[in-house]
Amino acid sequence: MSVPITPSSLTALVARLRAAGCVFAEDEAALLVAAAASEAELDALSARRIAGEPLEHVIGWVEFRGLRVAVEPGVFVPRQRTAFLVDRAAAVARPGSVVVDLCCGAGAIGAALADAVPGVELYAADIDPAAVRCARRNLAGVAAGVFEGDLFEPLPAGLRGRVDVLVANVPYVPSDEVALMPPEARDHEPRASLDGGADGLDVLRRLAAGAGGWLAPGGHLLVEAGERQAPTAVAIMAGHGLRAAVVTADDEYATVVVGQRSTCR
Repeated sequence: MSVPITPSSLTALVARLRAAGCVFAEDEAALLVAAAASEAELDALSARRIAGEPLEHVIGWVEFRGLRVAVEPGVFVPRQRTAFLVDRAAAVARPGSVVVDLCCGAGAIGAALADAVPGVELYAADIDPAAVRCARRNLAGVAAGVFEGDLFEPLPAGLRGRVDVLVANVPYVPSDEVALMPPEARDHEPRASLDGGADGLDVLRRLAAGAGGWLAPGGHLLVEAGERQAPTAVAIMAGHGLRAAVVTADDEYATVVVGQRSTCR
């Protein structure tokens, strides 16, 4: 799809986007034009974006680590910094590894991991039905299963003690800071995908508490966290028997906490 547009109309669209606060107005205008099959559709898509809806929801996809990931309105939009979480997970995975992506959202992490390490045995799960619907679309032909439910609850029991890489982009924004997030996030993404409780680590606590029963000996748990949360996240993992460490990518403002189960059964 792509609707023909005159230079003057394109200039006008860029001006409207810039006036609405879109920093990369030229790039966004090009994506909107490419997504529209008619002038009427372009007007409708542009109106949604100017009203504050995330661009990714408007055009229906986001580029993540070289892949086009489908996202529906109301679904958490993968952040570019999360590519660092994928990098760290890929570093401990190998062909044949059993990989589980919890809190998978649209499935971007799982898709990127399968692309980076071909041959992994991938599973994914999320509590949000819309996210699961997107993940099944994005992971078609890649994942052995995409499940709907809370953390480990929907996973096949046969995965217990077999998971080599457990990766989860859990919600980690402290509850009283959600209101400080950009409107695109707080008004258009599920609060459950953002709000991590009083200190942002409530879901991580539940994840770490259950991880030991699912990880294979020597298996890894990897999560994204805020820089100031990392020491507490390490302590949480250590409290559940995992050897934990923090890795950061300063250029990407990304922090990942990595826990590893003992190699002893």
